Parts: sequence; structure tokens; C-alpha cells
Amino acid sequence: MQDLLTALALLLIIEGILPFLSPRTLRKALFSIVQNNDRSLRLTGVASMVAGLLLLYLVR
Repeated sequence: MQDLLTALALLLIIEGILPFLSPRTLRKALFSIVQNNDRSLRLTGVASMVAGLLLLYLVR
């Protein structure tokens, strides 16, 4: 349980860096994401999950 909470805390810290440092860049990125079609978003999501799984496998 402690590892899960640590991972969640790190996720929140990392997710907060861009809005803190450059809110304008975040706004532009979100606008660009909204304009993508569903297929592109799904491919990006699956690529992100696979990269996360590979990284987790290498770390553990």
C-alpha cells in the first residue's frame, strides 16, 4: 500500500510541474489534444501504457 501511495504522490508531483512552470504551454498542449481524433488518442494511450509497463519491468 505504501508503494501505491508513493507512486500516486510522484504522479501528482510530475503532473503538476507543467501547469506550475508554464500554464500557457499546458493550455496549448490540451487544445492540440482535443483536436486529435479518437484513434490517435487511443494509440498514444496504448503506447504510454506499454512504455510504462516496460519501464516497470526494467526497474523491478
